[in-house]
Amino acid sequence: MSHKPIYVTKPSLAPIEEFYEIIKKPWDSGILTHNGPLVQKFENVLASKLNIQNYIAVSNGTIALQMAIKALGVKNEVITSPFTWIATISALKWEQCKPVFCDIDPQTLNIDPNRIEDCITENTTAIMPIHVFGNPCDVLSIEKIAKKYQLKVIYDAAHAIGSFHDESSILEYGDISATSTHSTKLLNTAEGGGCITKNDNLNQKLKRIRFFGHDEEKNIVQDGFNGKMTEVHAAMGLANLKYFNDVLKDRQEIYQLYMSELVNLKDITFQKHTFGKSNHCYFPVIFKNEEQLFRVKAALNKENIYPRRYFYPSANTFTKILDYEKCEISEKISRRIMCLPLFYDLNKDIVYKIVKIIKNHL
Repeated sequence: MSHKPIYVTKPSLAPIEEFYEIIKKPWDSGILTHNGPLVQKFENVLASKLNIQNYIAVSNGTIALQMAIKALGVKNEVITSPFTWIATISALKWEQCKPVFCDIDPQTLNIDPNRIEDCITENTTAIMPIHVFGNPCDVLSIEKIAKKYQLKVIYDAAHAIGSFHDESSILEYGDISATSTHSTKLLNTAEGGGCITKNDNLNQKLKRIRFFGHDEEKNIVQDGFNGKMTEVHAAMGLANLKYFNDVLKDRQEIYQLYMSELVNLKDITFQKHTFGKSNHCYFPVIFKNEEQLFRVKAALNKENIYPRRYFYPSANTFTKILDYEKCEISEKISRRIMCLPLFYDLNKDIVYKIVKIIKNHL
């Protein structure tokens, strides 16, 4: 064992000297929060980089989802995917909504549009799909269903900065998309998130919600809470944004290296990218059975390499906080899926080592 621990991901960080240079400004001005100049600059630079109309920086991705729910007045039942992180469910429950689980497409791992209509009731108010591992959902089919039943669409786009459909950022689809800039994401602000909408009225409403419901004259005009991003986090984002294209390119190269080395193995399968363009932020592998997964995981751990069972377990099985709803596909895949290490500047020798271990322990 001749290397440091290799985890499933690692933050992509600009040189620390560049961060220091940016962070000097709030130190000199004394402005650390309340929609400061660095937050505004980060929003504008990121929106320009992604060619999107608006970006509202917030304190984390879960708050971004809650803001979207609140801004759209979503209540009652919301159809979502069981193949997700707990934050999707937490945001819905905090906003007094009931998650209704629609099973996933076994190939894309995204919500299956062909199953959504069967989940719609008279109490359904919205659909909340997830762009799983940055793989774009079939946004056109989902939009068609939403229009037919007059439902709102909020995308959990936590993984999706840098993913596209028809040369447009996938973040511009739906009524609102909520993304994350957590330290594990392609673009990180250490902790953070954002809301994206093309509707200017919604954009202003989201800004008010982010700051306790204040309007520009500091009058309270609606319900809100503290969802603000700090200047420190924005400084981190601005420093890292300079290297975003390099990070995307590097991730794609490592992803393709894994794929070229593993694609012909008969006992594992991979997430299919059938709609739009993924940002390749994760490399999930689906094993034939759970025993294989345990065997490979143990062998990798022995070599100081730590992949992650993700997403596991399927969110519909969180029976301490939810009533159980059967989602057979999500449950089966969540037991057999594992994400391999994938991060900026991952040494290719490590990739070959991981591949060799997998081949030897299937």
